[in-house]
Order: sequence, then C-alpha cells, then structure tokens
Amino acid sequence: MTRRTPVGGDREGLGVGQGRTGAEQLSGDENEEAQQRVLRDVDMGTPKQYSVVQMQRFAGFGVGLASLLTENVLSHPCIVFRRQCQVHHCSYRYHLQPFSVLNVMLKIQGAQGFSTVWKGMTSRFVVQGIQLGSEGIIAEFTDFPREVTTHSTFKQLFKHIALKGLSIVVTLPFFCASLIETVQSDIASETPWVLDCVREGFRRLLGWGAPTTTRLLPVWKLVLPTVLYGLLHYLITSVVQYIALVLLRQGKDRHKFDMDEPLADRNMLETYFPELLATFLGNLFSDVLLFPLETVMHRLHVQGTRTIIDNTDWGAGVLAINTRYEGMAECFRGVVREEGFFGLYKGFGALVLQYLLHAAILKITKCIYDVMSENFTSRPRAPPRQRQQ
Repeated sequence: MTRRTPVGGDREGLGVGQGRTGAEQLSGDENEEAQQRVLRDVDMGTPKQYSVVQMQRFAGFGVGLASLLTENVLSHPCIVFRRQCQVHHCSYRYHLQPFSVLNVMLKIQGAQGFSTVWKGMTSRFVVQGIQLGSEGIIAEFTDFPREVTTHSTFKQLFKHIALKGLSIVVTLPFFCASLIETVQSDIASETPWVLDCVREGFRRLLGWGAPTTTRLLPVWKLVLPTVLYGLLHYLITSVVQYIALVLLRQGKDRHKFDMDEPLADRNMLETYFPELLATFLGNLFSDVLLFPLETVMHRLHVQGTRTIIDNTDWGAGVLAINTRYEGMAECFRGVVREEGFFGLYKGFGALVLQYLLHAAILKITKCIYDVMSENFTSRPRAPPRQRQQ
C-alpha cells in the first residue's frame, strides 16, 4: 500500500515556510529603506546644522558690535559733561550724583541745541583709530607683541606694555585736540571739522617744548600723566575683565554640570554675553579707581589753550579756563588745597549716569540674545522611548 501524505499537512508546512521567507524579505527591505532614510536626513541636515551655527555666529557678533557702538554713542553726552566738570576749576557744584547732572545737561542742550552734547564725538573715534594704527605700525617693525596670554613670559608682557605706552605717546597731541573739542562751548567757538583734531594735534606736536602762552604746558610735561593714566587704565581693565570672564564661565559650567548638561554646548547668550559683561566691569572699575588721575590729566591738557567751556553750575553762560599748574604733582596738591578732596571727583555723577546707561543697554542686549538663542536652537530632540512588551 502506498502511504498518502496529508494534503493539509503539506499545505500547512508550505504556508509556514512561505510566511517566514516573506517576513525576512520584508524586514530586509524595511531596514534598507530605514538606512537610506537616515543617510538622506544626515545629508540634508548637516548643511542646515552648519548654516544655523554660522548664522548664530554672525548674529551674535553683530549684536555685540551694535551694543558696543550704542554704548559709545549714547554715553558721549555724559563724557562731555564729565570732562567739563573736571576742568571747571572754580565751580561750586561738584555734581557727585547723577540727578543734578541730568538737570544741567538738559538746560545746556535747551539753550544751545541738540548737537551741543555730541561735540567731539567724531574726534574721539579718530583718536582711537590713530592709537590702534600706531600700535599696529610699531608692532610691525618691532618684536613687541600686540596680544599676550596667561602663557606669555614676563619679557613678552613687558614688551606688550611698552607697545601700549609708545602708542599712547604717539596719540598724545591728538588727544589734546580732541579733549578741547569735547569741552569747549559751542557759543564761543566754531563747529570743528572732522579731521581738525589731526591738524591741531600736529600743531601742538610741532610746538614741542615751546608753548605759545606762558600757561600752556609743553608736550613733554604731559607724557607722564597721560602714559601713567593710559597704562593703569589698560592694566586694571584687562585684569578685571579676565577675572570676571573666568568667574562667569566657571559659574555657568558649574550650573551645567549640576544640571547634567554638556559643558561644550553653549548657546549664543553663553558665548557672547559674558565677554560684554566682563568688558563692562573692567571699564567700570578702571574709570572709578582712576577718576582723580583723569581729572588732573584733563586739567593739564587744557591749561593755556584759551578754551572757553559751559558753566556747569547752572547750565547758563560760559567761562574761561584760568589755571597755573606746573605739573602733575602740583596740580594734585592745588586741587586738594583749593577745592577739597572731592574736587578731584567733580562730575562723578556723570560717570554714574554713563554706566547706568551702559547697564540698561546690556540688559536689552541680554534679552535679545535670549530671544535669538531660542529661535536658533538647533539641538536634536531626544528619540521617544520604546515601550517594553
């Protein structure tokens, strides 16, 4: 007898075999499609990620630069009034707090026009450009480094400070002309041209050692207070800025470590804002600590130039500068003897008002960085967790 094979068994066995083969083929196709999809997403995502990073970099740099320019422009009226108070030797209102400063500034602007509080702003930028240019030229023809780091040697640091001092000496006569443009009254003087500070600076330089009036100090007597102030201001600003930046970065990294976030992943706010804040703190510390020396330096620069300034007591009228200082030490003693110790701090309220304005601009800048950091966020989302069966 011939044994019959059950048809159902064959069909069942054949059906199971075909099912396994189809599942394996389907699984292989899905894996291949998934791999192609991942590769396609990577190819499309990489340029997008790169463009986002580039946009963040350019946007962050642009906002920071705009913030610095805004600070320099909007704070110029405070600088003008502060310098006028510093050289006003016979004033009885010292303006040590910002409320009286704002009142007199508004009176002067109302009497002489809107542009009177912005005088000397272009010459101030010209002087900064001359200093940067001279520093670059000196560094090009010498081995003086333009920048130093924590790994620099003492010799490199000394050469760097010498480079700063030489650039200050080169800029000195042009700074004198710019200072006069800043403090002189618009009522008793003509509106200067953009490059008048350069022309007047060369005139002051060519008259080295031969003052045209008996009260005008020769340029060589202005070297010591100017270089001393410039170097101290640079050193204090650099040290405070470095310490503040280190503390800000360490505090932020410690917070990320506590929150179990990657330390290297920084958004736009964490990248650019600490540098702006550190620069703000460095300038604030140096301006406050060196305010008396700045007062002495400005008085020596203006003496004998026949400069007429606005009356900073009430904001009405003008007066002439009439001092007879022989040098930095004699000027310091004369101010303390005739005007008291706080005579060295005349116009300090304008400095307070200036940095209050800086702080407000920094606050606005921080808000802008916050918004832009949220809009440019490019961190990948975490994949959803698979349910355990």
